Amino acid sequence: MSSHGLRIAFFGSSLVSAYWNGAATYYRGLIRALHARGHRVTFYEPDIHDRQKHRDLPTDPDWARVVVYSAEGTDGLERCLEEARGADVVVKASGVGVFDELLEARVLDLKSGRTQVVFWDVDAPATLERMAKNPNDPFRALVPRYDRVFTSGGGDPVVLAYKDFGARDCVPIYNAVDPDTHHPVAPHPRFDCDLAFLGNRLPDRERRVESFFLRAADLLPEKSFLLGGSGWADRPLAPNMRYVGHVYTQDHNALNCTARTVLNISRDGMARFGFSPTTRIFEAAGAGSCIITDKWQGIELFLEPGTECLVAEDGLEVAEAVLCLTDEGVRQLGQAARRRVLAEHTYAHRAARVEQVLGYSSGLEVSTHEQVA
Repeated sequence: MSSHGLRIAFFGSSLVSAYWNGAATYYRGLIRALHARGHRVTFYEPDIHDRQKHRDLPTDPDWARVVVYSAEGTDGLERCLEEARGADVVVKASGVGVFDELLEARVLDLKSGRTQVVFWDVDAPATLERMAKNPNDPFRALVPRYDRVFTSGGGDPVVLAYKDFGARDCVPIYNAVDPDTHHPVAPHPRFDCDLAFLGNRLPDRERRVESFFLRAADLLPEKSFLLGGSGWADRPLAPNMRYVGHVYTQDHNALNCTARTVLNISRDGMARFGFSPTTRIFEAAGAGSCIITDKWQGIELFLEPGTECLVAEDGLEVAEAVLCLTDEGVRQLGQAARRRVLAEHTYAHRAARVEQVLGYSSGLEVSTHEQVA
């Protein structure tokens, strides 16, 4: 490995667009932090789902090189694979969106004495449940061949499940906050409401959105609710609920700083496995939001229920929290959440952990971010 930082080739869904791509915030935070620690990342992403037309990063970032390849045929992808040969670390993320099976097999051809190959699972519960249901899933035979598996969440249950499939090593690298991206800003009238929820409409999330968010709106007709994310346009909503469509990353701070409270709802699999904090939790905490989250095992590793966030079992408890919170309570919970994530849960912390697991030392300490209050 280079003494001047690692050269990392990263195959993922998209770095430049968060459109139908919830992993974008995670990729950006990690890769920016790795760059700050002296590593060089090339991010390879396919041109699919109109993401290049809905870019959050209009120009490529200065902290990563971005290569977009065509989804029409595999020639472009093969060129990317050949270019990645000889990197110190090659990463294949889950859910690239096209040629996933091909990529999962082909990146293993890049392994050598100098190149580690990592599978980075940003939706481990879904991957594990898929493999468990299908003994012929081609990825099952590949898991033991990767040098290691990183996951964006799941804790011990996911680690044990991956090791049961033969993984040599499995390490959660949790979502976190990038303090330079998510921070307090002035409120914006567009996002004024008593409770906001931001999330794309997905089959394994919709039932829980109904239970926690839509139910709370029904119970509190005098309060205002705001729904953001792609795919909800044809969903009937209560009169006290406003839908604002896809919210671009640059507007997340304004939403989080305007809404009186912000709701986090896990997807089905992540709630079952636990230990899977979403990117939204850290974005909201970084902005100093008062967070209400659905209940899942392990929340206290990230935020302390009752003092840094509120935890709800169902829509009734969400409604009770919205109704009972005082302005002072909202302020105190938001400030406490921000202090906690800046002290323990930044992407600089996560990047240092990645280095440690990869067996590399940059010699850099992780400093507590300034302006914690």
